[in-house]
Amino acid sequence: MDWLSMGRWSPYAVGVGIGVLSWLTFVLSDKPIGCSTAYARTSGMIERLFRGNSVVAKPYYAKFAPVIDWEWMLVLGIFMGSFVSAKLSGQFQALWVPNKWVSTFGYTPVARLLVAFVGGIFMGLGARWAGGCTSGHGISGTLQLAVSGWLAALCFFIGGIAVAMLIY
Repeated sequence: MDWLSMGRWSPYAVGVGIGVLSWLTFVLSDKPIGCSTAYARTSGMIERLFRGNSVVAKPYYAKFAPVIDWEWMLVLGIFMGSFVSAKLSGQFQALWVPNKWVSTFGYTPVARLLVAFVGGIFMGLGARWAGGCTSGHGISGTLQLAVSGWLAALCFFIGGIAVAMLIY
């Protein structure tokens, strides 16, 4: 059971695990793996707390009902699994500002949170506009050999490298 406390896992083993999870997802739910819809559903659940059931009458929430489903549980599992993995490996840290940010921009928690918030908004808008997120297009799309999935994955890497070079 030493593998549970490893700081880094083999990317090949993780890739196989994600592939098996994707297969199971298709077999059990007939849907591709994805996470962004869970966040959209969560926003509908929050809105329903304040506005009542009128939210479900909106065209968007008629298509993506604001309920807890398997995608929502997947996101919860990602958070829980990440936490457990970090604790077991001894690498868990509660940081307001990551060390890389501090070395580049200094210790500015408000700026870091603001950038993360704005980045999250753009990621959410992009995922809804594109009809899926990196896991939906990058994992499930490439798994299905969809040209759009491969194009999206290529753009994810190009965009990530470009932004990393600009920031760091």
